[in-house]
Amino acid sequence: MRSYIQRIATGPELSKPLTQEQARDGFEIILEHQVDAVQTAIFLIALRMKRETDDENLGVLDALKEHCRCANVEADELMSIADPFNGFVRGLPATPFLPAVLAACGLPAYLHGVLQMGPKYGITGHQVLASAGYPINLSPNEAASQLNDSKIGWAYIDQQQYLPELHELCELRDKMVKRSLISTLEVAAKPLCGKTRTHLYTGYVHKAYPPVYEAIARHAGFQSMILVKGVEGGCIPSLSQVSRYFGYVDESPLTMHKLSPFELNIQRRKRMVPMHDEHAGAFENSSFHSIESLNPVVSATLEHGREALAGKPGPMFDSLLYGAAIALMHAGRANSWQEAGEISRHALASGEAKVRFEAGCAK
Repeated sequence: MRSYIQRIATGPELSKPLTQEQARDGFEIILEHQVDAVQTAIFLIALRMKRETDDENLGVLDALKEHCRCANVEADELMSIADPFNGFVRGLPATPFLPAVLAACGLPAYLHGVLQMGPKYGITGHQVLASAGYPINLSPNEAASQLNDSKIGWAYIDQQQYLPELHELCELRDKMVKRSLISTLEVAAKPLCGKTRTHLYTGYVHKAYPPVYEAIARHAGFQSMILVKGVEGGCIPSLSQVSRYFGYVDESPLTMHKLSPFELNIQRRKRMVPMHDEHAGAFENSSFHSIESLNPVVSATLEHGREALAGKPGPMFDSLLYGAAIALMHAGRANSWQEAGEISRHALASGEAKVRFEAGCAK
């Protein structure tokens, strides 16, 4: 580790990149607790300051793959969904309910994440699903059982269960304040796999990220990827304007696709599900050691989500319709955006998505 730090932390002009093998070895040393927190933080910050190379990203990903607990599901295809692990602060997230909608559409899906993460300490899928009574600490095998259940077909799995060595770095990451390459790589963990194809569905913010995520997703073993220019870097695009996503399927090249909510008859002034003004101050008091202030916002998210799953029109309904249509279209489950929208709308309006959601939470 000492030699790796000397190599990458020598200033903007003299720092040298690590090879893929060196990056893997360096992060293995961290995951196996062979160095202290100071060296771990310097290693991660130095990589960020000099800007990580593809080889460094893939090397660290190799270390994560080596430690990840995995399980296979019975379904041929599986959708792996990951929002930013640090959550949402500008509106109410729809993604915690998206796996149940896709399950109702016939496409098994799971969400993965953590309870809390900096720097935003926003609302996460873990928080929302825990408030709904979901068994939040499922092992990969237990999550696979929920996916295999014909009455459920979706799951949530927490990083603490499938990559506990990485999860142990959460408090250190809080003290580091700034994001590291872990924030980019952890969404591509693959604790659950379909028989023939597993899709990665995630979001991005900065325009330089699509080819980076493509390399990561392919190396992680995903047969396809959906990378959405989403609100707050999440999986759901803006409800009020045209957006885009980048994707590949099997050996096809990375391709940009335009997204328009208007093609699905979505007409909203706000980009995402708005939160009440009274909730805005909750995020000022949220931190790694205290997220109790978010409880009212989490409760509001769950309320809006359950109403949308039961077919009630509104921005949450539209967000789920939009997100599900993107997944169905990319996975070849629909021949047009209109058909994808109709399938998604039926899953919500019929109440089937709500039945699936509640069945998963009741386990």
